[in-house]
Amino acid sequence: MKFWINAYSISVNTPDWPHLQAKLTQYFAAGQGFALATLNMDHLVKLETDQAFQHAYAEQDIVVADGNPIVWMSQLAGSPVELQPGSDLVYPIARICAEMGIPIALIGSRGESLSKAAVALREALPDLKIVYQNSPTMGFNPTGPEAAAVLNAAQTAGARMCFLALGAPKQEVFAAFGRQVAPKLSFASVGAGLDFLSGDQTRAPLWVRKIAMEWLWRMVTNPGRMVARYSKSFIVLPGHLFRSVVRTQD
Repeated sequence: MKFWINAYSISVNTPDWPHLQAKLTQYFAAGQGFALATLNMDHLVKLETDQAFQHAYAEQDIVVADGNPIVWMSQLAGSPVELQPGSDLVYPIARICAEMGIPIALIGSRGESLSKAAVALREALPDLKIVYQNSPTMGFNPTGPEAAAVLNAAQTAGARMCFLALGAPKQEVFAAFGRQVAPKLSFASVGAGLDFLSGDQTRAPLWVRKIAMEWLWRMVTNPGRMVARYSKSFIVLPGHLFRSVVRTQD
């Protein structure tokens, strides 16, 4: 499924969990690094004007659908993909790492939240090796000296898989930078996934997610941040829906 933003295009190239699981296993077995991004409406908004974000997305090896509108548009376009939110991918990716002996790093969020997320992961997956945790300083530059130092420290600690909870577009830009500076490291941009795991943020109940209303839950529980975000998404949504319908006629 391909999305066009002005003259720039981005493709959801991994349609469902079986395909994603197969790709991750192949990358890990071959000792190769990768970057995984989870495309949602907020990303489409930012990609309209942020060239650094566009360049970062071009460096992502794996792109999945994070958000029901992305899934709906793929269905309209005749190239259906399944919903794979970053928040839902932390545990299954960590499980693969535990099974294959892949050490992981947790980067982003707050130090206390990372520690609690690490405890939760270790309780669920006793064989998982969490070898590095880092909560970058305020104003963290994802391509600056601190970013390079974090990557070096993660490698030195023996990490091969890095879960990034830095928010978009910072986490995707950091992952793209990491693919250049530390090509054997892998990156999964999971947004609030670690904070949900630690309990620092409360995720919408499962029944709310099943009726595709998690966006409303997040907007009501965090209006200061989410109202502006979703308002911008609603503005660009009709255009993307229209282009998805038109593609079926090409």
